[in-house]
Amino acid sequence: MAHDERDPLEMLKFELNYLEKGGYGRSPREPWRAHFVFEDSPTCINYDQKDHPSPCRECFLMEFVPPEDRKQAVPCRHIPLTEKGETLDSLYRWSDQNEIENAMKRWLLATIGKLEIERAIAKVEPAPADTTTAAVIF
Repeated sequence: MAHDERDPLEMLKFELNYLEKGGYGRSPREPWRAHFVFEDSPTCINYDQKDHPSPCRECFLMEFVPPEDRKQAVPCRHIPLTEKGETLDSLYRWSDQNEIENAMKRWLLATIGKLEIERAIAKVEPAPADTTTAAVIF
């Protein structure tokens, strides 16, 4: 099974940039429909891969999807974006595009910040000591 080898931190930064530059505005090719966050973005593992899509379980975004929602048809719609647990799935039902994009931006900024801190700590902390016994030659 293939796995999405893209760096989650870099992909989330790309997604934030895409969002801030209006990537989810109306498309000249499909002006009649709103765009879906993640699904209609180049960060989607299946962006422009409609003929031979990869399973969502291979996408880097799965690490943000709660385990109980990973078998949903579109798992990335179930990532909790707000402190109340709102997801894209719920926001699509009750919010407008502006509210969705604002929630998404706050989530991206918080998640990017968290990942950057985790990486900075990992660089500072020493690697765990090797506990295997080495053969001593006299």
